[in-house]
Amino acid sequence: MLGIIGKKLGMTTLYDEAGRSVPCTIITGGPCVVTQIKNVDKDGYSAIQLGYDDKKEKNTSKPLMGHFQKAQITPKRKLVEFKDFDEKLGKEIQLGETIQLQDIFAEGEYVDAIGFSKGKGFQGVVKRHGFSGVGGKSHGQHNRERAPGAIGACSTPSRVFKGMRMAGRTGGQRVKITNLRIMKLLPEKNILVISGSVPGSKNGYIILEK
Repeated sequence: MLGIIGKKLGMTTLYDEAGRSVPCTIITGGPCVVTQIKNVDKDGYSAIQLGYDDKKEKNTSKPLMGHFQKAQITPKRKLVEFKDFDEKLGKEIQLGETIQLQDIFAEGEYVDAIGFSKGKGFQGVVKRHGFSGVGGKSHGQHNRERAPGAIGACSTPSRVFKGMRMAGRTGGQRVKITNLRIMKLLPEKNILVISGSVPGSKNGYIILEK
């Protein structure tokens, strides 16, 4: 699939052809560098690895430095693989080649955005799953407004089923949002504006797929 790596800059609103106000996300995408080319004979599948966002050499491990030196490029922070990239692009990709935003996307197309959602820490069932709590404070109840309630059955089956919605760590997960329209493309600034929201905070890495 075709794709590129970018960063989320923030949100804004644009007006579509019908005059409706559309919430949009501003993303800076690329330029990305080809750091590795994988083929069927050697690796078992066809893919390319793209690198984005420069990184200091002193913060890069020696194995990764060798990986980047092989492609004759500076160290990169974010590395992502895209399968069958050259076949979809319609041309042969060279190691160390730069992939620009306009090489892949155009205004009006639809893309998928992948990112990591904001971490919320350890949360209860009300925030995590939208529970409404056990009930009011009547009949001697107290501190029950945000309680999960019973979690198991009786002597049969004498256990709690897997997947029970309970309190736990919330957010910080890989999320994919599909079919987001490219409202505006600014290739000279490596910026594209897509409709809707994408997961993650400002300056968080976003993978755009086509």
